[in-house]
Amino acid sequence: MKEETCNKSYITTISGRRFDPTAPDREDIDITDIAHSLSLICRANGHFKEFFSVARHCVNCEKEAAARDYPVRVRLLCLLHDAAEAYMGDMTRPLKRQLPYYRECEARLIGDILAALDIDPPDEEEAALVKEIDDAMLCHEFRIFNGDVLITPPPVIHIHIEHSECPFTETKAEFLELYHALREEVQS
Repeated sequence: MKEETCNKSYITTISGRRFDPTAPDREDIDITDIAHSLSLICRANGHFKEFFSVARHCVNCEKEAAARDYPVRVRLLCLLHDAAEAYMGDMTRPLKRQLPYYRECEARLIGDILAALDIDPPDEEEAALVKEIDDAMLCHEFRIFNGDVLITPPPVIHIHIEHSECPFTETKAEFLELYHALREEVQS
């Protein structure tokens, strides 16, 4: 009997859902799956001197948005801006720029995630604020974790980025706590 190869068009999430990132079923999108996965994915494709998760980056983006006194909705969008990576993985920017189909899938998936979580997509101004913070955090993360200066002078940030390793369970819990608090505030 020939052994069947593993060529299914889905991933299995930590909650046991079968999820196709290129054709997602919104009912299978779960914030706990997102928080769990992002807390275990290392930024910079693992090329930092210590583990620093995508979830920690997202939490820091939200904290920076709060420090800038941005609206709660923008803070929530900052927290969720990399949510698609929970289902697609993280990809370095130089490679992502060369793969338009990947970018299309990622954009569709983030739209599906926001819709599943009952969050309107960002408008142009909100998207620009989220991108500005994301880019600023990236610059500071590379400086802190690798000593790499990406932009001179570096963009100003208002928070301190911890560079001691944080257990993924703590990051996951903080991500979820922030998500639920911000969602409640946005809905009220």
